[in-house]
Amino acid sequence: MTITSERQSGNTPEQVNDDLWVFPPNQFCNGGTAWWLSCSPEPVLVDCPPLTNQTIKALEKLSEGKKPKIVLTNREGHGQIASLQAIFRWPVLVQEQEAYLLPGITKLDTFSEESITLAGLKLLWTPGPSPGSCVMHAPHPWNVLFCGRLLIPVSTDSLAPVRNRRTFHWGRLQKSLQKLQEWIPPESSPLLASGAPLSKLMGAKLVGWEASKSAFKRNH
Repeated sequence: MTITSERQSGNTPEQVNDDLWVFPPNQFCNGGTAWWLSCSPEPVLVDCPPLTNQTIKALEKLSEGKKPKIVLTNREGHGQIASLQAIFRWPVLVQEQEAYLLPGITKLDTFSEESITLAGLKLLWTPGPSPGSCVMHAPHPWNVLFCGRLLIPVSTDSLAPVRNRRTFHWGRLQKSLQKLQEWIPPESSPLLASGAPLSKLMGAKLVGWEASKSAFKRNH
């Protein structure tokens, strides 16, 4: 695979644990965050990372000998997904209400309320941040909830729903948050991986579920 000289070098993704990597902020996603989860038989790239030389090299290495899938959690996570897919040809999974935003994407799969990947990762439609927002729970042994823009860093140790000018529907977002709390197994208490900018976490990448539940209520 040839990497063009026009593409910026960028920074490498950071390995968070044995199976999880986090990418640098993506300016094409309003500073959003993409993640890579190594899981068998189908690794997953969650949202679109910045399309840089370092990103391409990292994804080449991470995906070697594997058949990954791309999951897009909301319209602000799309970034340069068409250019990325043109390089790797990986299938893309998106909630059906945002499929129209991806007219040039091949191997485009959609779901309505819920879906599950080959590796057992579970997706839930959570409209509010955007019409087709979704979250993805990676159960044991990872126990990570990729929450897109539904939950955004609000302090160094918590995420919460945040209303801003780009929020599609605040009432639906609140209902989605309630649905999420009922959907997550009560014994799970996953770590949270936000698709929003992570600067407020002051270097941390993942946040505890229990530590954020009080922030959920404060921001309702």
